[in-house]
Amino acid sequence: MHVHSFPPIVDSGARMLILGSMPGVASLKAHQYYWNPRNYMWRILYALFGKGQEPDEEYENRISFALRNGIALWDVIASCEREGSLDSNIRLAVPNDIPGLLERYPNIAVIVCNGTKSYAELNKHFGKHPELLKRKIVRMPSTSPIPTRDYRGLDDRLEAWRAITSLDVCART
Repeated sequence: MHVHSFPPIVDSGARMLILGSMPGVASLKAHQYYWNPRNYMWRILYALFGKGQEPDEEYENRISFALRNGIALWDVIASCEREGSLDSNIRLAVPNDIPGLLERYPNIAVIVCNGTKSYAELNKHFGKHPELLKRKIVRMPSTSPIPTRDYRGLDDRLEAWRAITSLDVCART
């Protein structure tokens, strides 16, 4: 199955770019980033920047929340062949123009890769690009609900993701 990612969620206030690999099936069907209710991304962002509030039900409010906090969202992969939602099933990946986005939004100081596949694809396609070399790149554990050896659920992922708050690039509302 050939799948395509979404346009970036970004504005001139973005200081941090969170890059996924490719949206999962539920997100692709809804045409909304991290829309699978089992994915931890929104719960992590609200826990870190929302002063304990639960994620908004409305997608538009979630996007506004991210942007208010200086967070942009996109995916490293523009299109690929993939059955299901697993990164391990991605084949024939075509990258998004990450350097072009960074040129258009020079205030983005940090790139946070959501998982190993995002990090690997970013480095494979753009690792030596000057626009990336100007920025700090951080690999975080995937917000996917699939347990790994090191990350079993929300709590341990949230603890790891706390590191992005010490980067001090996002506005805190």
